[in-house]
Amino acid sequence: MLEKIRVLLADDHTVLRAGLALLVNEMDEFLIEGEASTGLNAITLAEEIQPDLILLDLNMPGLSGLEALPIIIQKSPHAKILILTMHDEIEYLRQAIKLGASGYILKKAADTELLAAMRAVMQGEIYVHSSMTKGLLADFLPDQKHDQDQDSWETLSSREQQVLRLVALGHTSAEIAGQLNISAKTVDTYRARGMEKMNLKTRAALVRFAMQRGLLET
Repeated sequence: MLEKIRVLLADDHTVLRAGLALLVNEMDEFLIEGEASTGLNAITLAEEIQPDLILLDLNMPGLSGLEALPIIIQKSPHAKILILTMHDEIEYLRQAIKLGASGYILKKAADTELLAAMRAVMQGEIYVHSSMTKGLLADFLPDQKHDQDQDSWETLSSREQQVLRLVALGHTSAEIAGQLNISAKTVDTYRARGMEKMNLKTRAALVRFAMQRGLLET
């Protein structure tokens, strides 16, 4: 019997994680070796288990998946990392691939694409969810507003910069409030005020700017 591919599953939703574990364990060639519910827990288990493959969510308490990703690669350099997330913004995909992920799949497609994605990354391929491939090939160069946006970042207060960076990393208002020891309502105020100063209308636009400026690097 061939040795199974050992998998670490990192997702903070208990019910979803249980469902994914069941799905993976039903596959002949894969076996769940560990489960993590936080970014820090994922780092610790990746170092302890040294899995072959890591299924990593982006939204987790404490360290987000994007923050944990480069550390996990340091601790478990031989593991392939497949991002499994609800985020369909192309900026998250670009950053994940840039930081060393081998693939990116949306949770809504896990039942139909997960096995193919896991097999692909274990064969050394880069797997990207089908709906996002076009965006990945788009021009990476910043648009004409880039210099103006860079200057407007400097007009933000340090707290506004902190909040917007954490928002770009995928943290919720409640998680940011806990990290900065302020209320979620105050987080929303800083977020709205900072976005207005930057003339950014959507989270996707914020993430794009954060990538261009290198704010998502850890």
